[in-house]
Amino acid sequence: MKTIDELLADGVSGKRVFVRADLNVPLADGTITDDGRIRAVLPTIKALADAGAKVVVASHLGRPKGAPDPAFSLLPAAERLGELLGAPVAFAQDTVGPAAHDAVDGLQPGQVAVIENLRFNPGETAKDDAERGEFADRLAALADVYVGDGFGAVHRKHASVYDLPARLPHYAGHLIANEVGVLKKLTEDVKRPYVVALGGAKVSDKLAVIDQLLGKADRLLVGGGMAYTFLKAKGYEVGISLLQEDQVPAVTEYLERAEKQGVELVLPVDVVVSREFPDLKTKAPTENTVVDADKIPADQEGLDIGPKTRELYASKLADAATVFWNGPMGVFEHPDYAEGTKAVAQALVDSDGFSVVGGGDSAAAVRTLGFDENAFGHISTGGGASLEYLEGKTLPGLAALED
Repeated sequence: MKTIDELLADGVSGKRVFVRADLNVPLADGTITDDGRIRAVLPTIKALADAGAKVVVASHLGRPKGAPDPAFSLLPAAERLGELLGAPVAFAQDTVGPAAHDAVDGLQPGQVAVIENLRFNPGETAKDDAERGEFADRLAALADVYVGDGFGAVHRKHASVYDLPARLPHYAGHLIANEVGVLKKLTEDVKRPYVVALGGAKVSDKLAVIDQLLGKADRLLVGGGMAYTFLKAKGYEVGISLLQEDQVPAVTEYLERAEKQGVELVLPVDVVVSREFPDLKTKAPTENTVVDADKIPADQEGLDIGPKTRELYASKLADAATVFWNGPMGVFEHPDYAEGTKAVAQALVDSDGFSVVGGGDSAAAVRTLGFDENAFGHISTGGGASLEYLEGKTLPGLAALED
């Protein structure tokens, strides 16, 4: 995989460089609530602009249905990028149409343009190779060189991620090179003890990575909504907690495998429960209690790990040489149920080991809860991509850059 360093060494002044970024930021009423992904790609964009390239930035945002939708416009991300760069950023209101060509044609060396949400064109996500290829051809007309730096999208076989690199000289940006280097530390010659903390809503999203990690990790800590399927597999009452009943057999098998393979699979010993899900907009105080994990009332749901579990998980993370954390321990968006996620984050900060926060909600939680990002070894920009890499899958966007 050739990197941007090689591209810069060869010289890019005056060249149109297409940067496939991941500007898929969370928005609330058109306002960005977490600009972490924009800041993550800044080093690549700035390096190219400083070297005199005409930088064309492209990304997806959300899941529009292959047609323009104002709710998913990249304009707020383009404006924030300009603020962070301290320079004007042109914005094209289409992807490969007249506006995109005008914006790119108007660039001077060192300037940056952002084209509209790639998913406004059905060719970006098409299953049909020819349809994707046609869109990739039109994107290629906007550039001379391709730089892949949208790590959060490299597990997608999309036109701008997979097909476009084949049509242009291609390089990995600083972010992707860094992400891959970090993930290799979790898969090759891992320093031990190696502890993995998994949370989030659905256990089905994590089954494949659990399958892989049972042969690699020394300890596996489970929290979040997915924990209740594990507790159900142990025969516990889980009330109205989030439960994937159809996954209980698979989870039961993993519990048995962990015991046979000598992997510590640690589940909550107590949980914070309530009769109703909290209002995440008003964040109004709720009525809740702490109960043992095997005593969840039938009419209540678990919304966070309890204080004994927080202490237990912190102790299991304390001596770790390598930690991978993906998924919050509870409904961290509400202050009544943020303590579990906060405890895990603090344990990583306190640990002397190399810690990786695996993107998505975990990365958002770190910032939302006020932690210094520099206190962690690495905060990934791609939760799904990180998990699939750890599962041992071939990621289309990385494969395209390796050719």
